[in-house]
Formats: sequence, C-alpha cells, structure tokens
Amino acid sequence: MSLLSICQWIQNTDSSTALRESTYLFPMIETTHVLGLSLSVGLLVVSDLRLIGVGMRRRPASEVFRQLAPWMLAGFAIMFATGLLLFWSQALKAYNSVFFRAKVCLLLLAGVNAVVYHLTVYRRMNEWENKLVPPPQARLAGWLSLIIWAGVIAAGRTMAYTLN
Repeated sequence: MSLLSICQWIQNTDSSTALRESTYLFPMIETTHVLGLSLSVGLLVVSDLRLIGVGMRRRPASEVFRQLAPWMLAGFAIMFATGLLLFWSQALKAYNSVFFRAKVCLLLLAGVNAVVYHLTVYRRMNEWENKLVPPPQARLAGWLSLIIWAGVIAAGRTMAYTLN
C-alpha cells in the first residue's frame, strides 16, 4: 500500500469529510493549532535566545529550561494533536503539497536537532550554564532551532494558503 493510497483512504473517511466540511470544528482546530504553536515555539525562542547567549544571560540556563519546559511540551502536545487532525481533514491535499513535505522534513530536522542537543550539550550544562556566552555547540543548537522553526512556520502558513 502506497503513501498516496493511504492519504486517499484518509481523505475519503467519514471523519475526514466531517472535519473538512464542519462550519465550526475545523476553524476551532486550526485556531487551537496556532495557539499551541504560539505557546511552544514562543517559549522555544526564549530558550534558544538563552542558548545563543542573547537573552536571560544572567540566569542559569537550567533554571530557564526547567521553568519553560512543561509549558513548551504542553504547547507541542496541543500542536501535534491538532496538526494530526488538520492533516486528517485534508490528507490528499497535504500529500500533494510541496510546502507540507517541506514542513514535515523541517519538523524531522527540528527533532534531530533537539535529540542531538539533549544527548550532548545539555548533558554538560552544569559546566557552562552560568557563563554569559554558552559554548559554540549550544549556540549552534540554538541558531539551528530558530532557523528550522522559522522554516516550519513559513511552510505551514504557506501550506494553509495553497491547500484549496
């Protein structure tokens, strides 16, 4: 079974049609998706600015991340769940969208960046967390995160305007 046939099947399910044709449910899901994105990526930007040494330089990095992490994760969970529902409602259109494919690739890159950061730089945070300028690896992870998430948002917004 190909990915195209799976997307066609999803697109033709009763639940996909109901979501897509709903007067209120689809806009509510889309709004909740954007709110989840705002919460998670907004706080991620704050933590990335700490990583690159631009924001909250006088606060220990571990303190910044410890306070923001639960809210970021809640935002990601909301964004992920609503994103799946949005995909479910327009699976075939998403499959045919170059912007959707770019968004998925960028989301995978964001995940790889986060995993590499947590397995390397984060484990040694106690060595650098009070320094005004974090080590190059932390700054690189922060810059990559900012750039990748800007791309995710740009692809997602462009996708929203091209899926008709």
